Amino acid sequence: MEFKDYYKILGVEPDADNKAIKNAYRKLARKYHPDVSDHHDAENQFKEVAEAYEVLKDDAKRAQYDEIRQYGGSQQGFQPPPGWEPFGSGSDSGHHFQGDFSDFFSSIFGSGPDASHFGRRRTYSRRGQDIETEMPVFLEDTLSDERKTISCSLPHYDERGYVTEVTKTLKVKIPPGVTDGELIRLKGQGSPGIGDGGNGDLYLRIRLVPHPLFDVEGHNLMITLPLAPWEAALGTKVTLPTLSGKINLTIPPNSQSGQRLRVKGKGLPGKKIQGDLYAVLKIVMPKNNDNVKTHWHQLAELAPFDPRAEWSEAS
Repeated sequence: MEFKDYYKILGVEPDADNKAIKNAYRKLARKYHPDVSDHHDAENQFKEVAEAYEVLKDDAKRAQYDEIRQYGGSQQGFQPPPGWEPFGSGSDSGHHFQGDFSDFFSSIFGSGPDASHFGRRRTYSRRGQDIETEMPVFLEDTLSDERKTISCSLPHYDERGYVTEVTKTLKVKIPPGVTDGELIRLKGQGSPGIGDGGNGDLYLRIRLVPHPLFDVEGHNLMITLPLAPWEAALGTKVTLPTLSGKINLTIPPNSQSGQRLRVKGKGLPGKKIQGDLYAVLKIVMPKNNDNVKTHWHQLAELAPFDPRAEWSEAS
């Protein structure tokens, strides 16, 4: 019987800790998995790697193996030491490992009545992985009661640690008051667990999608409102877009560029109160021509004033 050096198979030292053994196994399991590997002997290589990990990941089996390895690890035609009793051959021999393992494994750890099961079965459970993914949210979505459909890829680990990707689709209601960068937890919607292990959680990282008209400041919205000089001087009414439709906004006479006009309750919903919309006034000059220039000259003569008078007062 050929002796199997499980440490060599996994490419780790005999004093490697559990973390190093686990990392080595996962790397090799992905490399040789028959579904993805183009290695000419991928299936057998994968079985050897799985068998090595089955022994070295368990402290009790690893201790048994180390004893055997010290006795006959370099011998050809390996036989267990005289008087050796296979692990699990006592009263617990009715419990079996799931797996297609070698005769070498069976000679050390025993075999049950089913020829395809060797040694003692240990129930393996692990909680599923928590997943975080970004969720783009339009500003309009924060006002809607409709559920938003999202899809995300979740890693799924089988019992041997091989990873596959599964796509999950959910309908999610946007909670009122969400802000950019906020995390929303969906309990049990992460990666599925193994055995009796529960599912992980899914965390949605909110990313507010930039809007072509509105800027966001907390739960308030800002919109730049262009005005002609005479609209700012004389006052006017304008149609102002909001997230929930258009409204009429009164511009008072003698309005100044940069001035903010508050529209109450037309911002983003907050957890306690509704945000506001602020129209930031911006005076826009018309294009000049000879006729327009004439009128500007007339205006300069009719309404002379120094817009920088405050500078003189300050000095």
